[in-house]
Amino acid sequence: MKLIDIGALSKTSGVSTSTLRYYEEMGLIQSPARNGLRRQYSEDTLVQLAVISLGKAAGFSLEEIGKMFDKDTPSDLPRPTLQQRANDIDRQIRRMKTLSHMLRHVAQCQAPSHMECERFRKLLRVACPAIPAAPNMAPDTEQ
Repeated sequence: MKLIDIGALSKTSGVSTSTLRYYEEMGLIQSPARNGLRRQYSEDTLVQLAVISLGKAAGFSLEEIGKMFDKDTPSDLPRPTLQQRANDIDRQIRRMKTLSHMLRHVAQCQAPSHMECERFRKLLRVACPAIPAAPNMAPDTEQ
């Protein structure tokens, strides 16, 4: 088993050494050896760090993520919960795409003010459905 020094693991993974020590304290990763005072990790730790990163991005707690690594205890993340998280991420992606379209439109819009632009207001209503349509909008003059 090839071991990676904590500094090299930090550099390769982009995870700070203090976070690596914290993850070890929580039982998410293990340091099977030391080289002097420096912790050493197996190459598999990179895979675990990727799972931790993706789990955090998906909104899972470190405790929930830790259960994914526990070989003795089955993960108690029910499939409906996983499906709901995926649905939440899909909604967030749609909202972020709308935001991207709004920003690009505002950057190119020829209306005197983006708040007077009909297309901007339509995009705004997609992002925030509670926003009412405004009367007397300037026509969309995007080229």
